[in-house]
Amino acid sequence: MELNERADIDAGSIEDVRGSGGRGGIGGLPIGGGGLTGIVVTLVIALVGGYFGINTLGGGEDTAPTGNSTEQCANQQERTKLLECRNGLYVTSIQRYWQQALPTSFGEQYEPAATRIFSNRVTTGCGAADSGVGPFYCPADDKVYIDLSFYQVLSKELGAPGEFAQPYVLAHEYGHHVQDVLGTEAEMRRRQERDPGNANQESVKLELQADCYAGAWAHSAASTVDKDGDKIFTSLTDADIQEGIQTAGQIGDDTLQKRGGGEINPDGFTHGTSEQRQRWFRVGWESGDPKRCDTFSATTL
Repeated sequence: MELNERADIDAGSIEDVRGSGGRGGIGGLPIGGGGLTGIVVTLVIALVGGYFGINTLGGGEDTAPTGNSTEQCANQQERTKLLECRNGLYVTSIQRYWQQALPTSFGEQYEPAATRIFSNRVTTGCGAADSGVGPFYCPADDKVYIDLSFYQVLSKELGAPGEFAQPYVLAHEYGHHVQDVLGTEAEMRRRQERDPGNANQESVKLELQADCYAGAWAHSAASTVDKDGDKIFTSLTDADIQEGIQTAGQIGDDTLQKRGGGEINPDGFTHGTSEQRQRWFRVGWESGDPKRCDTFSATTL
């Protein structure tokens, strides 16, 4: 996978709040700390409500951005070697895809959402969040949040070292933004309220649909262009896509439960099994059609 050095990052797509007073960690849980012990604690949080999912955390306000990663990357030589700049290009590709795909597939206009980079802790429209919850989307302020050190956890602790794991994570979170724009997330919440006994199953459907949306973006990622028409990716291979599929397999509920040292408990699943997550990513990837991602109408997941 190679990114185009000349491609522009969309203005406003990245907000960097590192160093704005958001450091220190909530509850003493900085991401990646403590080796296996640290990741087990993180996984407990993740299985309760965090990895790659919507996280409603109570009250709270946004933290003000302290830097513009877009401007910094624009003036940086060999910027595709810098994680912040690659992250910005991934986000640009994902949003440029949905600007075309949402009206074509669903007849709705896409509403851009920024990715906010933080370190250890952050306040959001959904409340205070710790890095231990992993990347997440907040529907209250329409932002994706990520501590970039999560990628180290993904690679070293969760067994997903491939570079394409990074844009897969972001594409999944932007899948949640698409669900918010389309009203899918709100309808899912209403279903949970009407039938609390199936609340987890509804959550699984939401998460698998976001995986499928990530696959649909991956199908067209190589053809996404910046505002000037320059391709964002200069190379994207089947091997890269396999890295995304591998990542989906490493963060299934059953795999995370086993990694955390507990027994597999299907009643506690909120994101889907490894097999389900891989399957729905493939549905999006192979079809390239977001309309094929209707997990809520599927007879089997």
